[in-house]
Amino acid sequence: MSSPEGSSVIFRRVPADVRPRAIQAFARKLQREVAKGRPFHLLITGDAELARLNRDFLGKDYATDVLSFPSGTKPFLGDLAISAARARAQAREFGHSTEDEIRILMLHGVLHLTGMDHETDAGAMARAEKRWRARLGLPNSLIERVRS
Repeated sequence: MSSPEGSSVIFRRVPADVRPRAIQAFARKLQREVAKGRPFHLLITGDAELARLNRDFLGKDYATDVLSFPSGTKPFLGDLAISAARARAQAREFGHSTEDEIRILMLHGVLHLTGMDHETDAGAMARAEKRWRARLGLPNSLIERVRS
């Protein structure tokens, strides 16, 4: 599903509790506001594909909720991959919708694509994610969950 603005969202299988158009609209919003107009691609898939991508590109042999692959070239920002199964499980755990969880994962991934890294930046990404989460009306961020 491509948008005229450039970012695209591909669903391997659309989760029953997720509206593809709402996710595409959020991708366009992230592109405009967080990515400063730079497009990105998002793949929403399952644990098996996330595990394969994680293994093939990062050398880690397990599934995760979101992966970010910065492009390193302008104007394209990069690629994101999100596990729908992990998003659904985390949404249940934290008491919000699967759609909200996918949005949280999208924000987290886009911040990584812009060059932020919560493992090395002394809290800069956590602060940015908290500000964006509030501005976008999202529940607690990934980084806040890890720290609590």
